[in-house]
Amino acid sequence: MTPGNDAAIILLRTNSEHPDFVALVQMLDTELAVRDGDDHAFYHQFNGIQTIRHALVAYLDGIPVACGAIKTFEPGVYEVKRMFVLAVHRNQGLASQILAALENWTLELGAEACILETGQNQPEAIRLYEKNGYQRIPNYGQYQGVENSVCFKKVLK
Repeated sequence: MTPGNDAAIILLRTNSEHPDFVALVQMLDTELAVRDGDDHAFYHQFNGIQTIRHALVAYLDGIPVACGAIKTFEPGVYEVKRMFVLAVHRNQGLASQILAALENWTLELGAEACILETGQNQPEAIRLYEKNGYQRIPNYGQYQGVENSVCFKKVLK
């Protein structure tokens, strides 16, 4: 479902230096600081955007309203990062559109799977990923042993 009956959604492929991506990520970080509470500093250290070369910004009638990104995790696998939709535009299908576009981009880059981490305090994100075919996996990398982390994987091919 797309927002509004005649709203134009445009997905821009860019990188982490794009000012609209940077602004949306700053809003995401503000929201996560509240949701994560005392755990925010731990998670924040893994969410820098300096090395992200593949970012998407969603525009609704020319206004940036959502974003997401992928970065190489290991050969054949990209990690989904920095998924965010402005609160007033949630529950309208934007996050699923961005996720599908990131998956397509992953395939174009020659990889065959996406992984990601989200937190227990983000039940709507968990529902989004499950709804879009992601399967829970054991926590990977820096999230191993972190009780608040929920990790997912989706094989794309």
